[in-house]
Amino acid sequence: MEIEIIIADFDNIRHGTDMGYLLDSYANDPMGGGTPLAENVKENLAKNLSKIPHAFSVLCYVDNRAAGLINCFEAFSTFKCKPLVNIHDIIVISEFRGLGVSQLMLEKVEQIAKDRDCCKITLEVLEGNEVALNSYKKFGFAGYELDPRMGRALFWQKLLENT
Repeated sequence: MEIEIIIADFDNIRHGTDMGYLLDSYANDPMGGGTPLAENVKENLAKNLSKIPHAFSVLCYVDNRAAGLINCFEAFSTFKCKPLVNIHDIIVISEFRGLGVSQLMLEKVEQIAKDRDCCKITLEVLEGNEVALNSYKKFGFAGYELDPRMGRALFWQKLLENT
Protein backbone atom coordinates (compact mmCIF):
# COMPACT_ATOMS: atom_id res chain seq x y z
CA MET A 1 0.00 0.00 0.00
CA GLU A 2 1.33 3.42 -0.98
CA ILE A 3 0.33 6.50 1.02
CA GLU A 4 1.18 9.90 -0.46
CA ILE A 5 0.73 13.20 1.40
CA ILE A 6 0.96 16.37 -0.72
CA ILE A 7 0.12 20.05 -0.63
CA ALA A 8 -2.83 20.55 -2.95
CA ASP A 9 -2.31 22.60 -6.08
CA PHE A 10 -5.54 24.60 -6.36
CA ASP A 11 -4.95 24.97 -10.12
CA ASN A 12 -4.60 21.21 -10.66
CA ILE A 13 -7.89 19.83 -12.03
CA ARG A 14 -7.51 16.44 -10.32
CA HIS A 15 -6.71 18.04 -6.97
CA GLY A 16 -9.74 20.32 -7.30
CA THR A 17 -12.05 17.45 -8.20
CA ASP A 18 -10.70 15.31 -5.37
CA MET A 19 -11.09 18.17 -2.88
CA GLY A 20 -14.75 18.58 -3.85
CA TYR A 21 -15.33 14.82 -3.56
CA LEU A 22 -13.62 14.58 -0.17
CA LEU A 23 -15.37 17.61 1.32
CA ASP A 24 -18.72 16.33 0.04
CA SER A 25 -18.04 12.96 1.68
CA TYR A 26 -17.43 14.78 4.96
CA ALA A 27 -20.55 16.93 4.55
CA ASN A 28 -22.64 13.77 4.02
CA ASP A 29 -21.31 12.22 7.23
CA PRO A 30 -23.23 12.90 10.48
CA MET A 31 -20.09 14.64 11.83
CA GLY A 32 -20.22 16.99 8.84
CA GLY A 33 -23.92 17.76 9.16
CA GLY A 34 -25.31 14.93 7.02
CA THR A 35 -26.16 17.15 4.05
CA PRO A 36 -24.51 16.97 0.61
CA LEU A 37 -22.70 20.01 -0.73
CA ALA A 38 -24.17 22.01 -3.58
CA GLU A 39 -22.60 21.15 -6.95
CA ASN A 40 -21.35 24.74 -7.19
CA VAL A 41 -19.37 24.28 -3.95
CA LYS A 42 -17.78 21.00 -5.08
CA GLU A 43 -16.89 22.41 -8.49
CA ASN A 44 -15.48 25.73 -7.26
CA LEU A 45 -13.84 24.88 -3.93
CA ALA A 46 -10.23 24.80 -5.15
CA LYS A 47 -10.70 27.79 -7.47
CA ASN A 48 -12.12 29.94 -4.68
CA LEU A 49 -9.55 28.76 -2.13
CA SER A 50 -6.84 29.82 -4.60
CA LYS A 51 -8.07 33.41 -4.19
CA ILE A 52 -7.34 33.36 -0.45
CA PRO A 53 -3.63 34.15 0.03
CA HIS A 54 -3.25 32.32 3.34
CA ALA A 55 -5.24 29.18 2.46
CA PHE A 56 -3.62 25.81 1.86
CA SER A 57 -4.81 22.23 1.71
CA VAL A 58 -3.16 18.89 2.30
CA LEU A 59 -4.31 15.87 0.29
CA CYS A 60 -3.74 12.19 0.98
CA TYR A 61 -3.78 9.51 -1.68
CA VAL A 62 -3.76 5.80 -0.86
CA ASP A 63 -2.78 3.71 -3.85
CA ASN A 64 -3.49 6.77 -5.99
CA ARG A 65 -7.07 7.11 -4.63
CA ALA A 66 -8.26 10.25 -2.82
CA ALA A 67 -8.35 9.30 0.87
CA GLY A 68 -8.06 12.46 2.97
CA LEU A 69 -8.03 16.24 3.03
CA ILE A 70 -7.15 19.01 5.47
CA ASN A 71 -8.11 22.60 4.63
CA CYS A 72 -6.16 25.26 6.50
CA PHE A 73 -5.99 29.02 6.87
CA GLU A 74 -3.13 31.03 8.26
CA ALA A 75 -4.30 33.56 10.84
CA PHE A 76 -2.60 35.60 13.55
CA SER A 77 -2.16 35.22 17.30
CA THR A 78 -2.25 38.65 18.89
CA PHE A 79 -1.04 37.25 22.24
CA LYS A 80 2.09 35.77 20.61
CA CYS A 81 2.37 38.35 17.78
CA LYS A 82 2.97 35.48 15.38
CA PRO A 83 1.02 33.64 12.69
CA LEU A 84 -0.96 30.49 13.44
CA VAL A 85 -2.58 27.81 11.31
CA ASN A 86 -6.26 27.04 11.76
CA ILE A 87 -7.42 23.69 10.48
CA HIS A 88 -10.92 24.21 9.15
CA ASP A 89 -11.70 20.72 7.80
CA ILE A 90 -10.20 17.29 8.32
CA ILE A 91 -11.57 14.46 6.21
CA VAL A 92 -10.57 10.81 6.00
CA ILE A 93 -12.79 8.63 3.82
CA SER A 94 -14.21 5.79 5.94
CA GLU A 95 -12.55 2.97 4.00
CA PHE A 96 -9.13 4.53 4.73
CA ARG A 97 -9.63 5.06 8.47
CA GLY A 98 -7.30 3.15 10.74
CA LEU A 99 -4.30 3.54 8.42
CA GLY A 100 -2.85 6.57 10.22
CA VAL A 101 -3.86 8.93 7.41
CA SER A 102 -4.97 11.74 9.75
CA GLN A 103 -1.69 11.59 11.68
CA LEU A 104 0.34 11.76 8.46
CA MET A 105 -1.67 14.72 7.17
CA LEU A 106 -1.38 16.49 10.54
CA GLU A 107 2.41 15.98 10.42
CA LYS A 108 2.44 17.75 7.04
CA VAL A 109 0.34 20.63 8.41
CA GLU A 110 2.65 20.91 11.43
CA GLN A 111 5.72 21.06 9.18
CA ILE A 112 4.12 23.81 7.09
CA ALA A 113 3.24 25.72 10.27
CA LYS A 114 6.82 25.42 11.53
CA ASP A 115 8.18 26.52 8.15
CA ARG A 116 5.97 29.62 8.39
CA ASP A 117 7.15 30.33 11.96
CA CYS A 118 3.65 29.81 13.37
CA CYS A 119 3.15 29.65 17.13
CA LYS A 120 0.34 27.09 17.10
CA ILE A 121 -2.20 25.06 15.17
CA THR A 122 -5.88 25.33 16.06
CA LEU A 123 -8.96 23.33 15.13
CA GLU A 124 -12.50 22.79 16.27
CA VAL A 125 -14.16 19.42 16.80
CA LEU A 126 -17.63 18.24 17.81
CA GLU A 127 -17.59 16.96 21.39
CA GLY A 128 -19.41 13.79 20.30
CA ASN A 129 -16.84 12.90 17.64
CA GLU A 130 -14.83 10.49 19.78
CA VAL A 131 -12.78 9.10 16.88
CA ALA A 132 -11.58 12.57 15.88
CA LEU A 133 -11.02 13.62 19.50
CA ASN A 134 -8.81 10.59 20.07
CA SER A 135 -6.86 11.27 16.88
CA TYR A 136 -6.27 14.90 17.83
CA LYS A 137 -5.28 14.03 21.40
CA LYS A 138 -2.86 11.43 20.04
CA PHE A 139 -1.28 14.16 17.92
CA GLY A 140 -0.96 16.50 20.94
CA PHE A 141 -4.01 18.77 20.69
CA ALA A 142 -5.83 19.77 23.88
CA GLY A 143 -8.70 22.03 24.85
CA TYR A 144 -7.86 25.73 24.84
CA GLU A 145 -7.93 27.71 28.06
CA LEU A 146 -6.09 30.72 29.41
CA ASP A 147 -7.06 30.26 33.06
CA PRO A 148 -8.59 26.96 34.29
CA ARG A 149 -10.91 28.94 36.59
CA MET A 150 -12.53 30.51 33.51
CA GLY A 151 -13.01 27.24 31.64
CA ARG A 152 -12.21 26.20 28.10
CA ALA A 153 -12.81 28.31 25.03
CA LEU A 154 -16.02 27.67 23.08
CA PHE A 155 -16.38 27.87 19.32
CA TRP A 156 -19.50 29.83 18.34
CA GLN A 157 -21.02 30.96 15.07
CA LYS A 158 -23.59 33.40 13.76
CA LEU A 159 -24.98 32.52 10.34
CA LEU A 160 -25.50 35.45 8.01
CA GLU A 161 -28.65 35.74 5.94
CA ASN A 162 -26.86 35.86 2.60
CA THR A 163 -25.16 32.46 2.99
